[in-house]
Amino acid sequence: TVGAFIPIIIAAATGALLSKIILAEGIILSFSQQQPFDYHNLPFYIVLGIIAGFVSLYYARALEGTEKFFAARKNNRTKIILGGLALAVLLLFFPSLFGEGYESIKMLANSKPLDVANGSIIYRYLHNDFTILIFIGALVLIKVLAVGLTLGSGGNGGNFGPSLFVGAYLGFAFARLINLSGLAQIPETNFTLVAMAGILSGVFYAPLCAIFLIAEITGGYDLIIPLMIVAALGLTVSRYFEPLSMEGKKLSKLLNMTVDNRDQFLLSKLNLQDLLEHNFSAIRPEDSLRLLVRVISISKRNTFPVVTREGVLVGLVHLDHVREIIFNNKLYDTTFVKDLMMEAHAVDFNDNLPAILKKFDETRQWNLPVVKNKQYLGFLSKARILTEYRAELMKTI
Repeated sequence: TVGAFIPIIIAAATGALLSKIILAEGIILSFSQQQPFDYHNLPFYIVLGIIAGFVSLYYARALEGTEKFFAARKNNRTKIILGGLALAVLLLFFPSLFGEGYESIKMLANSKPLDVANGSIIYRYLHNDFTILIFIGALVLIKVLAVGLTLGSGGNGGNFGPSLFVGAYLGFAFARLINLSGLAQIPETNFTLVAMAGILSGVFYAPLCAIFLIAEITGGYDLIIPLMIVAALGLTVSRYFEPLSMEGKKLSKLLNMTVDNRDQFLLSKLNLQDLLEHNFSAIRPEDSLRLLVRVISISKRNTFPVVTREGVLVGLVHLDHVREIIFNNKLYDTTFVKDLMMEAHAVDFNDNLPAILKKFDETRQWNLPVVKNKQYLGFLSKARILTEYRAELMKTI
C-alpha cells in the first residue's frame, strides 16, 4: 500500500543522504560502467543467467552441507580447530577469501585479475591468462566452502557479501573464457557486474533487489536489460530445484512448517479466546416449549445451546427444526427442550484451528459450540475465522 511505501522512500532517501555526507568517497561498493550494453551479447547473458542459477544452487547446498557437518560435532573446540585449520590452508592459496572480498571485486571490475592473487603461495605460477582463469574459476567454488567453514565453526558472517563475491568471480571467469576461446569479445566488466545480480537473485530469491542494487552501484541503468535477464534466469533455475531460499528453509524449519502448510501457520496466530461469540441464548433441558418460544422471540440467533445448571452442554436446538411446532399452543406446557434438542457437535477449547475447520467441513455447520472440560464457553463462527485468517494473510503480502 501507499502508506507502507512512503516510509520506505523516506528511509532510503535518508540513508543515501547520510552516506554521501559521512562516507563521501569511502563507499564500500561503487563501480563505473566502462562499456555500454550491446544486444549482440544477449545470448551470452542468457547462458550466464542459467549458469548463475546452477552456481546459486551449488552455493545453497554446499553451504547447507558444510553447516550440517559442523552441527554433527558437539564439541565447540573441535569445530574451531577444524574450521580454523581448513581456512588457514585455503587462505595460503587464496588470500582474497579473507574478509568480505569487496576489494577483490573492484579489482575484477577494473580488469585486474592478477591482483586478487597477491600474497598467494602459487602467485608465481600464474604466468598466463589460462592459469589466472583457473585460479578465478576455482575461487567461485572455494568461496562457498570458506563461508561454510567460517559459519559452521562458530564465526560471524552472512551470505550477502559472499554472494556478490561469487557472482563477480563467476561473471569475470565466464567473460574471460569466452574471450580466450575466440568465440567473441565481450566486456568483462559488464559480465562481472551482471553476474553478481544473478547469484544474489538465485541465493536470496530477491530478483528486484539484485537488479536495482547492481544498477545503482554502477551509476546508471544502461545494464538494466541484461540485469533483468540474468537475475530472472538465476532465480528460475535455482527455484526449480529448491522451492525455498536458504533463509526461507531456515524459517520453515524454525516454524516447523513446509511450503504447503502456510495456512496452518497463519491459523496458529489466531487466538481462539478472541474468536468466541457469546451472544447465543442458552436454555435448559427442563425448560418448556413456552419458555423456548419466549427466548426465540428476543434472540437474534437461530441456534440455542442446551446447558445444565452445572454449565455442561448437552445439546442444541435449531430454529429450523422446531419452526413447525412453536406456533402450536397446545404443546407449550407439555413439550420440553430435552424432547427437542439434538446432539451437539462441539469442539474442544484446546483443539487447534485447522482441526476445528475440519470439523466445520465434516458437520457442514457454520457455527459450532465450544466446550472446555464439558463446560459450555460459547460459539465459534466459521465465517469469522475465515475473515481473521484473510486479515493475517494480507499482512504477509
